[in-house]
Amino acid sequence: MQIGLVGLGKMGGSMRERLRGAGHTVIGYDTNPALSDVPGLVDLVQGLDRPRAVWVMVPAGGATQHVIDQLSTLLKPGDIVVDGGNSRWTDDEKHAKELHARGIGFVDAGVSGGVWGLQNGYALMVGGDDEHIDALKPVFEALKPDGPYGYVHAGKVGAGHFAKMVHNGIEYAIMQAYAEGWELLEKADSVDNVREVFRSWQQGTVIRSWLLDLAVNALDDDHHLEKLRGWADDSGEGRWTVEAAVDNAVPLPAITASLYARFASRQENSPQMRMVAALRNQFGGHAVKK
Repeated sequence: MQIGLVGLGKMGGSMRERLRGAGHTVIGYDTNPALSDVPGLVDLVQGLDRPRAVWVMVPAGGATQHVIDQLSTLLKPGDIVVDGGNSRWTDDEKHAKELHARGIGFVDAGVSGGVWGLQNGYALMVGGDDEHIDALKPVFEALKPDGPYGYVHAGKVGAGHFAKMVHNGIEYAIMQAYAEGWELLEKADSVDNVREVFRSWQQGTVIRSWLLDLAVNALDDDHHLEKLRGWADDSGEGRWTVEAAVDNAVPLPAITASLYARFASRQENSPQMRMVAALRNQFGGHAVKK
């Protein structure tokens, strides 16, 4: 199958390689000429046979909108656009409507796999009409991990990115739990080999996971994580998950707390904790650190 791929960064570039390895023809475009197969989007579209399929892997928001606006004028009725970035599901509905007005199909694809996707495959959660999903199945099958699982038609347009958003919210909470457990082990006087405790959990325990494996990798590189600053960004999907929970009246205490923990990580001298310390000193005479 032929497919165009817009955005050849860490994931997009690896996806191009995996698809080519499966025998598909991929024409890639990136604003970085060193990565690109063609000089521009016009050349990418002209290099594909109709009906065309173009997969977009650029940052969510304005960058994605810009590419879709361009593709809407270059593609023809019967062609399909796939948004495989981390777009918000509400943007999918807007993009689908805009492209549908021109007879162009739209599929949203939540993609998980990160820098390991080339080797292990990508978990794919896709949303859209059956006819568009069916047309793209050879691509999904090539990208997903080997075996029966790793790809799902989650529902209508928006369902793919909504499912990926919830996936990332769960990821936030799991990572926070590992981080809290690691800190407690590091603080305990009786435990003097925290890294090997984490390693022992990799076999036969109910908390074993790929994230645990990655935690052990990180501890192998830096035994006490002393080279890192305790600061963690958020991609936006954690926020969207919490907002969706409010909209649907679904309690998400663990995921919400993990999101707020990331916000707290950005405060070297937390104003809230200064107030807590002041109050503890006022009502109980507890010591404070100047």
